[in-house]
Amino acid sequence: MYTVLNVLKKIIQKVLPAPLFRAFSITYHFLFGWGAALFYGFPARKLFVIGITGTKGKSSTAEMVNAILEEAGYRTALASTIRFKVDKESRPNLFKMTMQGRGYVQKVLSEAVRADCTHAVLELTSEGHVQFRDVGTFLNALIFTNIQPEHIESHGSYENYKNVKVDIGRSLVGSFKRPRTIVANPNDDVGKRMLALPVEKKLSFTLQDASPYTLGDGKVSMTFRGTTFEIPFPGEFSILNALAAATIAYELGIDPKLIGKALSKMEKISGRVEKIDEGQPFSVIVDYAHTPDSLRALYGAYKEKRKICVLGNTGGGRDSWKRPEMGKIAEDACAEVILTNEDPYDEAPEKIVAEMAKGMTKKPRVVMDRREAIHTALSLARAGDAVLITGKGTDPFIMGANEKRTPWSDSAIAREELKKLLKKNQ
Repeated sequence: MYTVLNVLKKIIQKVLPAPLFRAFSITYHFLFGWGAALFYGFPARKLFVIGITGTKGKSSTAEMVNAILEEAGYRTALASTIRFKVDKESRPNLFKMTMQGRGYVQKVLSEAVRADCTHAVLELTSEGHVQFRDVGTFLNALIFTNIQPEHIESHGSYENYKNVKVDIGRSLVGSFKRPRTIVANPNDDVGKRMLALPVEKKLSFTLQDASPYTLGDGKVSMTFRGTTFEIPFPGEFSILNALAAATIAYELGIDPKLIGKALSKMEKISGRVEKIDEGQPFSVIVDYAHTPDSLRALYGAYKEKRKICVLGNTGGGRDSWKRPEMGKIAEDACAEVILTNEDPYDEAPEKIVAEMAKGMTKKPRVVMDRREAIHTALSLARAGDAVLITGKGTDPFIMGANEKRTPWSDSAIAREELKKLLKKNQ
């Protein structure tokens, strides 16, 4: 069905003039969104729905909120870039997009109602919003993490992108549920706009709310409402994600000690500062970081280590402005930089890598085969180093020309290559 609809849409796109196709596309997505909500009986009416939006940290924050709610005894559903989960059943998100169309969000919510879930945590994206994939979700609460330049070409400008994020906040305003709650960082430009929305509860969080906190090797210790605990994720960005999750949980009446217990028990978040450990004497980390700010934050979390960095540039045909900047960030922070293929789509992968190299003063190591690039990075690592493999996280495919999908997993490949290396060195 998906393939047939996709083909029909492409045919119509070729036939219709661009303005007419845009009008058709808006109508098409609008009808699908509301049609799906109607078909499934508006399941969000029967759930406490927490939306999470922002440029970075959405998936991690969603997992943290879910972990806290589960620890508090609630039955939950979760729909994110990483996975779809209904009560105890979980399946990976293999769609190569956060919010799948064709009413998939409503399908997950319907499954949640049938499983007697009480709470649903939804990761909401700007592109999903403009395609009406979040209609009928009837939010109780919305967490806004942060804003960074991304999706500029698809939205037309950075300002347009920010405005769409605020419009997601207006979806909360339009919800019939009471009280409506917004959670945001007031130090963020869009965060301020979110906190100005006319809803009943406006909750802010900043790094100061976690003080005193300490940054450790692959973990942080933080304080929330007088309770100090440790979480197994590095960097200030992890503290901010945890604060966002803890803030909404506390508003729901969950004790800070239970919040700390839930967060400290989390073993990993797939593809988000995910540790790959096969007994090697150095750190191996797989992370989704694919914007300049997220790359800086990740590298900064391992600033005391010698870093070997594997990266490409997520998404051929989009956000090309960031390519040289990300090359420069990697060169400045890493002892070894390996540029590789990521998701070129219809663009030549060599061209993408060459544009990244323009931001670098030295000729980088280029290994276009991504498995070989990971193998090379692991081979270069010494005891105490950190190998940072970024850009894909849990993405299940490498996207090539003409919609070719090559099954992929950075974490699985890193594990396989580590085992080979360790066996060879025995």
